[in-house]
Amino acid sequence: MATPKPPGPDKEYSFVNQDEIWKIHVKKELESAKVWPNKWGFLAESYKETQEASHKLRDAVKLELPPHLKIRPPTLPEKYIQVGPSPPVPQTTQGLIGWHSTVPGLQLDCYGKVQYGRKSFLKEMGWAFDACS
Repeated sequence: MATPKPPGPDKEYSFVNQDEIWKIHVKKELESAKVWPNKWGFLAESYKETQEASHKLRDAVKLELPPHLKIRPPTLPEKYIQVGPSPPVPQTTQGLIGWHSTVPGLQLDCYGKVQYGRKSFLKEMGWAFDACS
């Protein structure tokens, strides 16, 4: 329980009274824990019964998924990704800048050049270029 802030300077704050209130809270909590099984224990039993019934139904009704919905085993990344040896590390800090890009196999252009569209949506639709801002 968070410690309450003491009231303003004109009122007194009793730590003893706060401690007594805390003891009463703890006592009530312990008494409630002792009484709970007699008063509300049926909820725990009905929950267990429901769980057992649910497990019996799940075991009785086994659905077989069609082959196209079944999960395939994972493919190893080595099948698709081949990692070659890295070029030697340059001896100077100036050589570190872009040292991977000097090797033809490590350049980003190995996937092809980037091609941007040359068409305009506004031109295709026959709209004025000022139609969109």
